[in-house]
Order: sequence, then C-alpha cells, then structure tokens
Amino acid sequence: MSLLTVKNLSVSFHSDDGEERRAVKNVSFNVGCGEVVGLVGESGSGKSVTALSVLGLLPYPKAGHSFDSSIKFNGQELIGAEDKILRKVRGNEISFIFQEPMSSLNPLHKIGDQIAESLRQHRRISPKKADKEVERLLRLTGISQPEIRKKAYPFELSGGQRQRVMIAMAIANKPKLLIADEPTTALDVTIQAQIIDLLIELKQKLNMSILFISHDLKLVRQIADRVCVMKSGEIVEQGAVEDIFRQPQHDYTKLLVSASMLQNESRPQVSELIVKAENLRVSYPLKKNFLGRTTSYLNALDQVNLDIQCGECLGIVGESGSGKTTLGMSLAGLIKASGDIFYKKINMKSLSCKGKKALKQKMQIVFQDPYNSLNPRMTIEDIVSEGLIVHYPELSRAERRQRAVAVLEEVGLGAEVLRRYPHEFSGGQRQRIAIARALVLKPEFIILDEPTSALDVTIQAQIIKLLQDIRRQRNITYLFISHDMKAVRAMADRIAVMKDGKIVELNTAAQIFTTPQNDYTKLLIEASL
Repeated sequence: MSLLTVKNLSVSFHSDDGEERRAVKNVSFNVGCGEVVGLVGESGSGKSVTALSVLGLLPYPKAGHSFDSSIKFNGQELIGAEDKILRKVRGNEISFIFQEPMSSLNPLHKIGDQIAESLRQHRRISPKKADKEVERLLRLTGISQPEIRKKAYPFELSGGQRQRVMIAMAIANKPKLLIADEPTTALDVTIQAQIIDLLIELKQKLNMSILFISHDLKLVRQIADRVCVMKSGEIVEQGAVEDIFRQPQHDYTKLLVSASMLQNESRPQVSELIVKAENLRVSYPLKKNFLGRTTSYLNALDQVNLDIQCGECLGIVGESGSGKTTLGMSLAGLIKASGDIFYKKINMKSLSCKGKKALKQKMQIVFQDPYNSLNPRMTIEDIVSEGLIVHYPELSRAERRQRAVAVLEEVGLGAEVLRRYPHEFSGGQRQRIAIARALVLKPEFIILDEPTSALDVTIQAQIIKLLQDIRRQRNITYLFISHDMKAVRAMADRIAVMKDGKIVELNTAAQIFTTPQNDYTKLLIEASL
C-alpha cells in the first residue's frame, strides 16, 4: 500500500514581470509503507521543489501547480488542503530535513529549546521530560556532551553539528514519512554512516517511510529500495536500486554513475613553503561561575603545527567539530588564534593594514554554506565582481563584467546568471558562484571549506577537475577541507587528520589510504568504503 502517491506533479514559478518557468514536469512516483525511495539528480533538476510540494512549502502564489497535479498522503489530498490539515501533517506525520541547517535554525535560540519546541507542539510532554528527550535525541544523532551542547546557539556549532540538530528535530515525533533533503551533505564520513544506520534502524522500528534526496549515489544505494532519477524537472528513470546502479538504461543515469568515480592526478615535487603555522590555539568558553569567570573551555585548536608547500593541495579531514574549519578560518585571519602564522616567511601579525589588504587578494576562501556567504541583496555580477573593485580599482565596469563572465563559465554557469540573485539558485549552484568569487582574484592560496559538499556528483567531478586544472596551470596552492574521503583522495598530495582540535596523523595521501597509522584514521577510511 502506498503511503505517499505523487501523480502528474507539475510546478511553475511566476516572476514579477509575468514570466513563467516550469521547474517540475509531470512527475509521478509513490512511496510505500516502510519503504525508502531515493530521489537523485543534478542541482536544479527539481528534486527539492518536488519534496517541498509535498508539504505545501513552496512560495505560493508565485509557485503554482497544474490542474491535474495530485499529492496524496494516506489517501488525503495535500494540494489545496486546508491549513488545519497541513498543520497536523507537518512535523508530525511528515517531517522534513532541510539541506542548509543554518537557514532553518533560529540563531537567537539555543538548539535544545528549538528541539523541545518541536516536541511540545505535537506531544503533551512536561518541560523536564522534554529536556531529557532533547539530550537523548542529540546523543542519538552523534553529538557529544548533549547536556552541554543543548545550551549552544546554532552559530557555536559546526556545519555538520547543525545538520544533526535538524535531524534530531525531524525524528523527534516519530513521523510516518521522513523527507530527507540532502541530510548528510554537511557531515563527515563517520557521521554519514551513523546517520544512514540510524535512519535504517528507525525505518525498521517505526515502519517509517523515507523519501531520501541526495546527490551521493553511494548513500542512496545503501539506504534506498527504489530510485527515481530526475533531470530538468522530469523523472527520466526509476526502478529497484540494484537495477538502476548495475544496469542503468537512460544515458543521464549512466552519466551520474560514471561521474561518481574521481581520479587523482600526478603531482610535481614541491619544497618551498607558502604557509606555516606554529602552535595555533583557539579556545571558546563553555561554562562560567557565579562571578562570571570562565571555568571551562573548549579547545577548538590545540597547539597545531602545519606546513603548506607552494603548489600542493593539503587535505584536512576529520569529524564535525574536530577543528577543520577553525584551522582554515585561523589561517585566513578570520578567527583570532594564539601562535604564529607565516605567509611566505612573513609573520602575518607584523603586517600593516596595507599589507593585510594585499594578502587578502593572494589568500581566498570558499565557505561551506553558500546560502549565508552570498549577500541575498546583491546580483551575481556584483557578488563576483566585488573583490575586483577593491583589489583592481583600475578596471572598468565592462572589464570587471568580462572577468566575472569568464570565471562563471569556468564553474559551469554563464553570462545569463549575472542579473539574478542567490535565492534563485539551488544549493549547488550557489556554491559554484562562491567558488567563482574566489577564483576571479587569481589568488595564490585558496582555503576550500567543503567546496563540493553541496554539489551533485556530476558537478562534484567537474569542480574537482576544474580545481586540478587551475592548480596545474597557475601553480596555485589549496587547503582542501572536506569530510568526503573520495574527494580528498582525488585532490590532495598530503592529508592531515584532525580529532578534538589536534592533528593526529599527517602523511602523503597514498600512505594515509594504504597504510594509516592512527586508529582514528583507520576508522575514517573504513567508514568511507
């Protein structure tokens, strides 16, 4: 028996000037009781729009459905349903895990309060019991010290930890259907495996159905019973998971499967240092006494020493909260750290304001969450060209536009996106814009913080190849931060493994993957297989 039946679903978006854009075209599929259906496809293929349609979360009335579109849950038609019916379904019978947790969590409220609110909205539960349930849910989703972490605000957590909070909220009320829109995108490989195992366990215990949306074919294969492949708003192929992966029929499905294999290119020998870090330490206060004095600290970085050679790609791997992003932000000067950072033998602490400005052009960063790193009020042309105004003031507007178009084309976009805004793009497309913004200044050193985490597999492969080509042609240096061991293996010459703010192992990529020495490194590699 089908729990969710989607039939002839079409979705169109209407702009202010009356233009209509069809995002989803005649999509039909069903999700049975206790079944997991995977929805895969490139960014912009219509996966998320399809999922949002189920709960009526599209921006109506700018969004609209065709007259014959139908979405039934337990026999109840959801398209055009009264708000009373939708309120009963949302977060209770159907839960949703969004792709970008920072835009879904309230930055002004502690995460424990937000999870407890979800519990109290749908269940009669005392504050004390809700508090205990919050700790259990956080522990279940892999967050350590839940009694402390529940008091944290979203900005105090890493991207992966924020996503786990979203997952805890989604499973809190034991829904019949869980719609998971890229639920593991921001998570490292060990937590990915834990979350997949958790979802499978919950599916079996609660007879819960799952609509699993992802660009990660490996994860879809692990969890799904059936797979629907989407392209340009249409389902081009669907069937049993093993049939889809072993004998794909559609050319696009074959492309997705082949694109999941990334190749590492040979690297030249390098020796000159471009960045050197000595005794880096970053601490955050966790607890204060009644006098307001800090009595407990969290060491995000604990005496980290690191050398990065000119032209190399150094990979940084580790679980969420291990200090990967903190290390990258410290090297970029965005987080204050004790210790010393040298750029081409010059101590960054000794630089004047003019020297620091020049360094910013040479050292760029691509952030993990493009939704929050791109100004929603600026056009794509202004976003990509902004750095050129600061560092190349002699360029005319036409010259800046020419450079912006060139770099946008490099990352798979083009001149047609210049006048559009970030909210008009999918998560993967926004990340490509962020990469273009970094590349347009022709930097010597780029810190890549999960640059492919929001991208589907075909675009992942293209971006990896693009970064490899740029590095080879310009002798550019990368610090590549990622939880995706496959991507790190394709990119990195050397790999530093981080745990609890420390580097526990540092070696060549070949040595790390073939003969890892640290038990934690072995765990990461095993979880990625």
